[in-house]
Amino acid sequence: MAGLKQDAFEVARRKLVDDLKLRGYLKSQAIERAMLSVPRELFVPEGVRDRAYEDRPLPIGYGQTISAPSMVAYMTELLEVSEGMKVLEVGTGSGYQAAILAMIVGDRGHVWTVERIAELASRAKETIESLGLGGRVTVIVGDGSLGYPPAAPYDRIIVTAASPKVPRPLVEQLAEGGLMVIPVGSKEEQVLTIVRKREGQVFQQSDIEVLFVPLVGAEAWDH
Repeated sequence: MAGLKQDAFEVARRKLVDDLKLRGYLKSQAIERAMLSVPRELFVPEGVRDRAYEDRPLPIGYGQTISAPSMVAYMTELLEVSEGMKVLEVGTGSGYQAAILAMIVGDRGHVWTVERIAELASRAKETIESLGLGGRVTVIVGDGSLGYPPAAPYDRIIVTAASPKVPRPLVEQLAEGGLMVIPVGSKEEQVLTIVRKREGQVFQQSDIEVLFVPLVGAEAWDH
């Protein structure tokens, strides 16, 4: 039965990836390979595992969610991440996005991911390690709005929670030529914002409207 279930998940994963390509969310071969390789069902609670390949956010406990696969694909495309890069993720959640990034950066790159809820961080770390990706991902419990200075600067920063503004520490920890993707706005509605650092200057570009859980921290929301 377990084998049959696994086969069903693999079929659903392939179907989802094909659908994301058809709808224009997924364009890069590297991201496609990552999404085909990372089993999303392992990153959701057992009670909603059968819905793992629906294109929607799912609850993961503690008032948090795993983003819809289309949003994961879309934000990863915007991030322009490639092999060998240093990436900071703010908002580990289930760990799924970190695993996707780890597949892309490979053994020469690394992903640092910050989560304020210790229980979620622990669960994400365990799942990531079970897939053999522990050597590419460092999970940190802390205030993601402050980034993670010990490993800075980062080639790419992705924030998977909504902030009222672009946190200054994240801009400071972005490498020259680096790029950040972050939802910015109110708790009710946000806009995906692309931040680039070139020759010491910071440029911001607005993209699509989105809805994420709030980023809680010293440089974001207080609750």
